[in-house]
Amino acid sequence: MATKEAAINVWKNADAVCFDVDSTVCCDEGLDELAKYCGVADKVKEWTNKAMGGSVSFRESFRSRLEIVKPSTQTMKSFVESHPVQLSPSVKELVNKLHESGCNVYLVSGGMVEIIEPVAKLLNVPLSNVFANRLKYYFNGEYAGFDEDCPTSESGGKPRVIKELKQKFGYKKVVMIGDGVTDMEASPPADAFVGYGGNVVRPKVEENSAWFVTDFKEMMDEL
Repeated sequence: MATKEAAINVWKNADAVCFDVDSTVCCDEGLDELAKYCGVADKVKEWTNKAMGGSVSFRESFRSRLEIVKPSTQTMKSFVESHPVQLSPSVKELVNKLHESGCNVYLVSGGMVEIIEPVAKLLNVPLSNVFANRLKYYFNGEYAGFDEDCPTSESGGKPRVIKELKQKFGYKKVVMIGDGVTDMEASPPADAFVGYGGNVVRPKVEENSAWFVTDFKEMMDEL
């Protein structure tokens, strides 16, 4: 396993940083919050924990949760309007610092584009730097599934995104930051992974991360 020193060294010299969103950039899990809004929170939370803990595939969990919620276009619109983005402490300052240093910032999420885009706007991350899942709807606005071509809709999708970014832009030092197993699996091809436990600590991630932080200020201090 890579050492903490090696991870910090990559971090200091990163040319691209990829953040997970749910429970990392944001304090909450978007799909769990949407489920709460729709009155099916407990059923959905169970599947979220299974996926983040690594006991079922992400796609299986994602499909099962969406089948419970079945969000329509109107539900998504009213949810986003009534649910202000809850950023994790110091993440905005950290992203600002990365932007100032010329580092490229990406949001790579197993969440839904409708919920992730407002987060990107708050952080001044271009929407072209957002990789998340697209829902599909019938002509009357009812839920019709999700786009299975989106890489982040399945386990192994985050490493695929990072591999493609490295090939496309020639990045030499990419860092992935996140709270879940699907984030940890993105390194390699990410050159370093930083486990984040500021909102929820997942034992498997804490135990297997060379560098594990619970406060983004620790990462700012190393820049």
